[in-house]
Amino acid sequence: MHRTRRAALLGLAGLPMILWRKPAWASPFREIFWNDLIPSDAPRSETARGGDHDERSGAQAPDFDASAYKFVEALNGTRIRMPGFMLPVETDGRGVTAFILTPYVGACIHVPPPPPNQLVFVTSERPWPSEAMFDAVWVSGTIRVNLITTTLAEIGYDVVADEIEAYVWE
Repeated sequence: MHRTRRAALLGLAGLPMILWRKPAWASPFREIFWNDLIPSDAPRSETARGGDHDERSGAQAPDFDASAYKFVEALNGTRIRMPGFMLPVETDGRGVTAFILTPYVGACIHVPPPPPNQLVFVTSERPWPSEAMFDAVWVSGTIRVNLITTTLAEIGYDVVADEIEAYVWE
């Protein structure tokens, strides 16, 4: 009897670990959207004020106010999943390996770019198999605040992608 009781108690020792685990259907990523990248205390209507026109390229370089450089620091290190449009930056023979995730089609090329807190620089070891501009995608990976300056725009966040998948409208 003593042996049976001890075996039963040892068997129950693993029960808290079983109860503590996330269900298999729970996503390891927090789904976020573009508004989640702007701090709640940042005004949203005054991020861009005019700007300079580059005569050589014909591009408009916006003059962002301080709100454009406010980021959600609490997102650092968070595993997220978010939708957007892919603007390829680096490709190899297999597809896109780095891109700017933008909130709308055409951002960063024909119009002044969105503010830095509305752009995400994405890198992936597994190339996206298309080199088309502005594929609609879901990106899943770890996000962090990281101000990056490129010839196209200033980018406020970066993500190392674990998964990239086509965005499908339903």
